[in-house]
Amino acid sequence: MLVDSHAHLQWASFDEDREEVVRRAREAGVEYIVNIGFDVDGCRDGVELAERHEGLFATVGIHPHNASQFSDHVLDELMALAEHAKVVAVGEIGLDYYRDLSPREAQKKAFEAQMLLAEELELPVVIHDRDAHRDILEVLSQFRGRVEGVMHCFSGGREMAEQCIDAGFDISLAGPVTFQNARRLHEVACWVGLDKLLLETDSPWLAPQEMRGKRNEPAYLPFIAKKIADLKGLSFDAVAEATTENARERFQLE
Repeated sequence: MLVDSHAHLQWASFDEDREEVVRRAREAGVEYIVNIGFDVDGCRDGVELAERHEGLFATVGIHPHNASQFSDHVLDELMALAEHAKVVAVGEIGLDYYRDLSPREAQKKAFEAQMLLAEELELPVVIHDRDAHRDILEVLSQFRGRVEGVMHCFSGGREMAEQCIDAGFDISLAGPVTFQNARRLHEVACWVGLDKLLLETDSPWLAPQEMRGKRNEPAYLPFIAKKIADLKGLSFDAVAEATTENARERFQLE
């Protein structure tokens, strides 16, 4: 069994074959999929998908790209959606200084407000971090002992991974770990303990090396698990078992 801890099956690129995508995931051994919110509409769609499918769950949150849309009204909508039994986290939230699609101050305000929401709801968070390592770590330190969660599609080095784990966060690795030149990620994958590791596809983006150029989907998660197993010198089954247990515990999947 595998768990795709981060996918966006509510994205429009799945409109033509969403049910087939879910079927292919199960055939590939991916029993659970966590669909991640990014704006209010995406959160609603993720919850609706979770309602329709056994083994699918949802998160609610405003992505840093959409932080300029954040408001008290949006926060109220997220809180209402979070009452659904299959909502398992707040996310994805965080900072993106690579694209800067929302002003950085707006990103920080939305990030901190949603960390407070997660604390109030006693839910984990799913963190988006792109070229914002220092500011991400600063916010995590402010909420240390109050909010824990997952570093989605981890892109930092070993030192940052240590700090995130110390702050109560799991390290989630995606398709880039399969890339031949991703040496820093390979080092992180080798170093991080199995008890702190999650797997994800970030579908429909970041397809693993074997599927480069294609739309990504949860059925490709075994390629990521196999690469990590090879890097760590472990069996595929050992990685699958540990990461599945970690995801089930982190998100309280049932």
